[in-house]
Formats: sequence, structure tokens, C-alpha cells
Amino acid sequence: MDLTLRVWRQAGPSDPGGFETYEAKGINEDMSFLEMLDVVNERLIMDGQLPIAFDHDCREGICGSCGLMINGQAHGPQLGTATCQLHMRKFTSGDTIVIEPWRASAFPVNRDLSVNRHAFDEIIEAGGYITVDTGSAPDANLMPVPKPAADAAMDAAACIGCGACVAACPNSAAQLFTAAKVSHLNLLPQGQAERYQRVLAMVDTMEEYFGSCTNHGECETACPKSISIDFIAMMNRDYVAAQMKNPRRLAQR
Repeated sequence: MDLTLRVWRQAGPSDPGGFETYEAKGINEDMSFLEMLDVVNERLIMDGQLPIAFDHDCREGICGSCGLMINGQAHGPQLGTATCQLHMRKFTSGDTIVIEPWRASAFPVNRDLSVNRHAFDEIIEAGGYITVDTGSAPDANLMPVPKPAADAAMDAAACIGCGACVAACPNSAAQLFTAAKVSHLNLLPQGQAERYQRVLAMVDTMEEYFGSCTNHGECETACPKSISIDFIAMMNRDYVAAQMKNPRRLAQR
């Protein structure tokens, strides 16, 4: 395959950026998208040029490191997959592919296609964990968990924190990410002790960085794990309930 790439190049967060054009010739259709970028980078290095910076780690759709806007779509044209799982057979020889970083003020560009997703870390640090001392590991089945709750918690826990939901949302909202991280703990018995404290802390932190959800549904479509926006509704219900359980806080707002 012979392709033309229009790649966003930017030296740093405070530097101006712009698109550069590169030819990607002789690309195997069985390569992943990131492998194609590896080939382009090897050729750039051989020509004495700076390689294109992009985020990656496991390359198995697990870590959530990768994330590119490909022809205006988060993670590219194949739904339910991360960038590293997208293969070049989804494109046709002669295509021009436009590659950009995530576009959101909360995700400043580090360099080229690499962005800083520290805002996600702040949300997790605010409450995406369980601090209750549960002692030693209990025997299996000692704490009954209804299957619907376990299934829903697993669906929420599938979130890899890539940021596609933010990149795809017209408002750069992070409700789907936050809802998934809140819900996979709040649905299980172990998460009940801090349930309402957790949702307040995580949602409030999210609102410091990201826009508001207006139910476009783009986040669910772009999510490589196809996480449902039903979790946003669940988070919103818990957030309202948490404020009702804390009248002093409600009065302050």
C-alpha cells in the first residue's frame, strides 16, 4: 500500500503546530496503524529527521496509552478498537490519512501526537479507589454479589482511560470515563462504604477540567470498549443522592 499522511507536528505545549505531509510507501495491509507509524519513523530517522512522537505501550488494546484522531475519528474508522488494534487493511492504497492528537484543553500536547492526560489521574486520585480496611482476603463466595451487579461492574471496569470519549465529545466532556471509574466500584459491596463520598469527589474534580455532557452519545461510539452511556445516568443519580445526604453541601451550592 502507498499512502499519504498528513500528520500534526508540534514541538511542545507552548509551540505553534501544523500539518506535515509524509509518504508511506510499501505498507503491508496486515500492519497495525502504530506499526505503520513505526515504519515512517524509521525512514525519518534514516533521513536525519525527528521521528513523529505518539503514545503507545502494550499495543494490545489494554493499556489505554495510544490515542489518535484518524481522519477526524477517535481511534479511526473501526469501532470498538483502540488505535493499536486498527489494521491498515481498513484503508485503501492511495488514501490520504489525516492524523491528529486528542483535541481538548484538558489534554495539552506534549509533542506531535502525544498528549498529557494528567487530568484523568486527578479524577482517579480524587476517589477512584477503596480505602476501607477489609482485612485479609475473604473466602470465595463469602460476600455474595448479584450477577447483574457483577456483570455491570465488569463492563464499567473495561474502561482503559484512553480519552477517546473526551476527544470525540463536542464539549470535551469526560463523563463516560468518570462514570465508568465511579460505577465499577459503586456497584460492588466493597465500594459501598465510600460510595457517595467517591462520586462527589470524582465528579467535582472532573468539572474542574472538562466540559459538560449534553447527551450527544459520541463518547459511547468512540469508546474502544463500547462502554454504555447508561453509566453516566447511574453516576448522575448517585451524585444527586450524595448531595441530598449532605444538606450542608447542598446549601453551599
